[in-house]
Amino acid sequence: MRPMPDPGEGRDELAAALELAAGEARAYLAGIESDPVQPPGSEEVAAALDGELPEDGEGATAAVRELARLGRENATRSAGPRFFHFVIGGATPAALAADWLTSAFDQNAAGWVAAPLASRLESICIDWLRDLFRLPDEFGGVLVTGGTMANFVGLAAAREWCGERRGHRVRDAGLAGMPQIPVFSSGHIHASAVKSLAMLGVGSASVSKLTRDAAGNLDIDALERGLRGLDGAPAIIVASAGEVNAGAFDPIDRMADLAAAHGAWLHVDGAFGLFARVSPHSAHLTAGVERADSVSSDGHKWLNVPHDCGFTFLREPERLIGTFAERADYLPPPDEENPSFGYRGPEGSRRARALAVWATLRAYGRAGYRAMVERHLDLAQRLAARVDAEPQFERLADVPLDIVCFRWRPAGAEDEELDDLNRRLGEALLHDGRVFAGTTLYEGRVAFRPAIVNWRTRPEDVDLLVDILLELAGEIRPG
Repeated sequence: MRPMPDPGEGRDELAAALELAAGEARAYLAGIESDPVQPPGSEEVAAALDGELPEDGEGATAAVRELARLGRENATRSAGPRFFHFVIGGATPAALAADWLTSAFDQNAAGWVAAPLASRLESICIDWLRDLFRLPDEFGGVLVTGGTMANFVGLAAAREWCGERRGHRVRDAGLAGMPQIPVFSSGHIHASAVKSLAMLGVGSASVSKLTRDAAGNLDIDALERGLRGLDGAPAIIVASAGEVNAGAFDPIDRMADLAAAHGAWLHVDGAFGLFARVSPHSAHLTAGVERADSVSSDGHKWLNVPHDCGFTFLREPERLIGTFAERADYLPPPDEENPSFGYRGPEGSRRARALAVWATLRAYGRAGYRAMVERHLDLAQRLAARVDAEPQFERLADVPLDIVCFRWRPAGAEDEELDDLNRRLGEALLHDGRVFAGTTLYEGRVAFRPAIVNWRTRPEDVDLLVDILLELAGEIRPG
């Protein structure tokens, strides 16, 4: 094989490389419902990958063929029906196919002048998502990379609002000379929101977690006292719509009452829980979201679009431009008639995520997503019933949405043994690889918290999780 020193010399490889990639992708996806979620030995193979940058390239088909082999043999089947870890969905057929086209079109969706199609589709997607989640018409937003950036964008707007209330433009002057911005939450606040506050200079130490029990539920009276003690000074309240250990929801409506009464900014982190609004069976959990100042969610969770995708909504969407717009001689002005979404979020170069979002919403519509969410709610209840029926398992929390939190509690085991036993069982489950579900700490106890958000997941998949846990538990503690 002759060296390939310049991509321009490999133009005739393009068709062959794409055909090879399509065939390999079809083969990979054909086995995704039956293959082990974690192929045996894949961690060791990944850790051993090494090598120096080649002086002479081998060409596109050779590189793609080797990458396909590595993926086929070692990639975690996180897009499959038995990956219950980290609240990760798969990619619907429409979203996956559209994502392939997104790479082929290779649009920079930062501005209308560079990508009018991508920009217009993003505007449509924001409208469709707002409609799907039943948010008021005044809400507008932007697509971002995921839950962390979705929180970052909403909280950045909140930071600017707090500065305005003090006569201080944070974007221009920074936070120096301004009093620390107080942030209030329950114990359910997600690490990505705390991380966002740290990146924004507000500081993770500014967060007061007001809890009334070991589960982290909000002490609403403490929140009222905290806000009252500020004497009208600006503050941020972070409410969680779907906590990651058990799917619990903060009392968002009551938090909205306090935000309105005391002049605070209410941000709702709805990374996956915002999708509760899609179904009448679960919409009550999110009462008050429509009263928030900013709302964030994650696309590669329950929307089932490929990584990476998230979205942020603001009641006053023009604040996004005031927070993120940039000026340069070669760029269009921020106030131009056609939207430039690069002025509404952190990224100047932006993948056209709207193509996959538009395709999946066009393909399945409101009714399709409602049916999928309700199917997953039913599967979570099925899993909870299986757990409740097994004498060796102990469910630790209610199941309001799609997460089932439980632990192994074998007969005769002492309380002080249980954390170690559950850690060992969790490690065994991940090493086994047939089903993927990790452990967490719930009220200080090691527990499992499988989340059901993948469009492929069926009843037999959640049943298999219980069956394999029982099988592995028998190996750890025979009899």
